[in-house]
Amino acid sequence: MSPVNFVYLASVLFAIGAAAVLLRRNAIIAFMGVELMLNAANLTLVAFSRMIGEVNGQIMAFFVMVVAAAEVVVGLAIIIAVFRARQGISLDEPSELKG
Repeated sequence: MSPVNFVYLASVLFAIGAAAVLLRRNAIIAFMGVELMLNAANLTLVAFSRMIGEVNGQIMAFFVMVVAAAEVVVGLAIIIAVFRARQGISLDEPSELKG
C-alpha cells in the first residue's frame, strides 16, 4: 500500500476530528475529536517513517501516544469534576472559570 493512501486517510481522520471539536458543544465529543486528530498525526508519522526507512517517526508517534494518554487522564478528570458540579458537560457552561 502506498504511503499516499495513508496520508489521505490521515487527512480525512484529521478533518473529522477537527469538525467534531469545532462543531460540537459536548465535551466528551470534543475530547474524542482531539484524540482522532492525534491519531491522524500518528498515522502520518508512521507512514512517512516507513517510507523513509527510519524509526524516528515511530518514536515520535510513541511520544504522541504518551502525551495523549496524559491528556486523557487530565481531561477526563476535569470533565468529571465539571459534570459533578453542574450536571452537564457543555463546553459553553464553564466560562465562569475564566479569571
